[in-house]
Amino acid sequence: MMKIEIRRPKTIDVEELDLFFKTVVWDTFNKEGLGNLSEDIANEIIVKNEYLKSDLDSDGEKRYFLLATAANRIIGTIEYGLTSDLIYNCTNGEYKGLVEIGTLFVSPNYQGQGVGNLLLNSMYITLKSRGIKEFCLDSGYKNAQKIWKKKFGKPNYLLKDYWFSGADHMIWRKKLEDVSIAFKT
Repeated sequence: MMKIEIRRPKTIDVEELDLFFKTVVWDTFNKEGLGNLSEDIANEIIVKNEYLKSDLDSDGEKRYFLLATAANRIIGTIEYGLTSDLIYNCTNGEYKGLVEIGTLFVSPNYQGQGVGNLLLNSMYITLKSRGIKEFCLDSGYKNAQKIWKKKFGKPNYLLKDYWFSGADHMIWRKKLEDVSIAFKT
């Protein structure tokens, strides 16, 4: 069994995280059959790096990342921050002020081994310790949507064909008390 450490990012992690984001985003888009959308992929990587910079610049006040590492290599990430414009707009402002859990990425070599659940558990503990009682999350990736539906049930918002025909977007809103028990380790 591999030893996984969950920790906060440091400035020295920026270069490795940029490479990690590139690897995982390209892999995700390819698995979704969207590998030809190079501009969207580049934008996604830029946004993730901007979120990381926001965390480091604000010491976790604006965005808050957690990293999963094994053998001193980054194998996963998760973060939270205020809801994105996409969620705000798609919910007609209903989710204003909620925190959004996002950037849950696991290295392709470690997917399906519980790293994502460990990161999610760690984020639940972080949110609880900060007095946050409710969160939202969204996904436009079909593979991720299957996982989120299994964990959280039907999405609160199902935006049919949001990205293009057959590419829906889903948004969930959850109370921490309703999910934390299901993911105890």
